Amino acid sequence: RELSQMDAEDELDLAEMEKLKNTERACLEILEKYDFTEWELMEWSEQQAVFNFLYDSVTLTVVFGPPIDDEFFAAHPSRSIMSLDFESFLDEEQAPPSSCLVQKLIFQFIESQGCWQKKCPKLCYLPQALFDISLVVNRCRILGDELEFLQRWGAKFQLLETDIKDTEVKLLFSSSVAFAKFELTLALSHDYPSAVLPFRVQTHIGDIGEKEIAAVLSRVPAGHHYLQRAVTSIHQNLLQAPR
Repeated sequence: RELSQMDAEDELDLAEMEKLKNTERACLEILEKYDFTEWELMEWSEQQAVFNFLYDSVTLTVVFGPPIDDEFFAAHPSRSIMSLDFESFLDEEQAPPSSCLVQKLIFQFIESQGCWQKKCPKLCYLPQALFDISLVVNRCRILGDELEFLQRWGAKFQLLETDIKDTEVKLLFSSSVAFAKFELTLALSHDYPSAVLPFRVQTHIGDIGEKEIAAVLSRVPAGHHYLQRAVTSIHQNLLQAPR
């Protein structure tokens, strides 16, 4: 009886181990899918750490202060942080407008957070700061990809022109089938794509205006690839046939 009880316990242990392995596998898949580690460590010394983001176009320099007594971080004495300084290395004259917009939005976020040293006074706060920055960099990088996609393939959606100015994107739609031509201007911020974008419409031909665009966009949920989905929805709902 004792042996059979031990066998049963062993089987339960094996089943539990298998369950944990499956959970670990699932967690790793989620981490790979939603990997927001957008930084690359360039330097780590007694004096400072240097991190690069977005193809080396943004640099964060973290200056360390003295060790903190009786506090440890990653098995080493913790350090106070004296300053966190961000610097842009994007050549705005040579870079495409989409890259300039992405850079503006990232620094809009950085400036909106106030004093980073207060948010991150010692080493144990640094991983969270890196995660917060990575999350915004990741979203903005994907937005840059979306803009490049629309500039390249916009004709498929009756999109004549994608014009980027500062943090606004102007989309000029034209459809002979729907007898419509209008300009949609979207105001972007570092919160993209978690919030619906403010917009305005200028009608050139036809009767598609703010009311019609608002009705379509109200059915496009905020989230991944919002801009592409919004353009696709406008094309499908407003530009396919005479209204």
